[in-house]
Amino acid sequence: MKYISLLVLLASALLMTACSNNTTDNELGVQHSAVGSWHVDFLDDFNTFNQNNWQDQRIWVNDETHCYVPDNQFGTREVSDGTLKLKVVDIGEKRSCDNYDKHGKQHPDTQYVAGRIASKNLKEFVKGKWSARLKVENSGQPGMFPAWWLLGAQNNEPPVQQLDENVCWPMVGSGEIDIFEHHSDGGPDHYAARAIKSNGKCGDGDWQALMLVQKTKLDEFHQYSVEWVGEDVVFRLDEIEVYRLPSEADKLSEPFFAILNFAKINDSAMTANWVMEVDWVKHEAWY
Repeated sequence: MKYISLLVLLASALLMTACSNNTTDNELGVQHSAVGSWHVDFLDDFNTFNQNNWQDQRIWVNDETHCYVPDNQFGTREVSDGTLKLKVVDIGEKRSCDNYDKHGKQHPDTQYVAGRIASKNLKEFVKGKWSARLKVENSGQPGMFPAWWLLGAQNNEPPVQQLDENVCWPMVGSGEIDIFEHHSDGGPDHYAARAIKSNGKCGDGDWQALMLVQKTKLDEFHQYSVEWVGEDVVFRLDEIEVYRLPSEADKLSEPFFAILNFAKINDSAMTANWVMEVDWVKHEAWY
């Protein structure tokens, strides 16, 4: 993946300036109405796996080499000690996989299994602010691809559970926002934040036009957020603005559901534990 180094430098400069000068949110360009505040309308702190908030999502996308399994099989989505642990696990021998792509093609046999959960048809919101506090162990391992992201509620990929889930990615209704995505190709301790720019037809999305690559210590807990601010979409790291997409808010105005997953995107051997640990997820509305 080819990253936009200039944006990284600009974002780092903005953060350094803001911290050194005690810059306020308004000075950073954050503009909400004069009256109002954030109100939490969804919070999961993972004391249990709450099936009113999440479902296991078994799907084959992006030529991923693992099989998503349900019900914490092989320890792939463990909830313990107040956090969710999503993992990729090498089970040592190939087994059949019941994951299908949106065209009905079945995933080939694989020795890798993984966890993926989605709030689809359970917790879906228009605009507002989505946040999660998480960390990733052993970042930069070949093939590693953990993510915290949003997808438009009319997306036509499995599971299709409602009649209106018939919109192809990344058209309106099936848009994508990646709040945190660690792609191992770029090495450890970095993540991408982006919106997918639609090029106007099914399957045709620009991954880099609206993307920031940001450095941070991934093995430490951080809060990763996206919020709709007036006409803009704003990404935050530990509540500090790191990236802004001007005039994109109304292009991403459909209901979104949340996804947390840990993917494996090649056949490289796993030499360490692959765990994304999530402390909590929440959505807030401004009023």
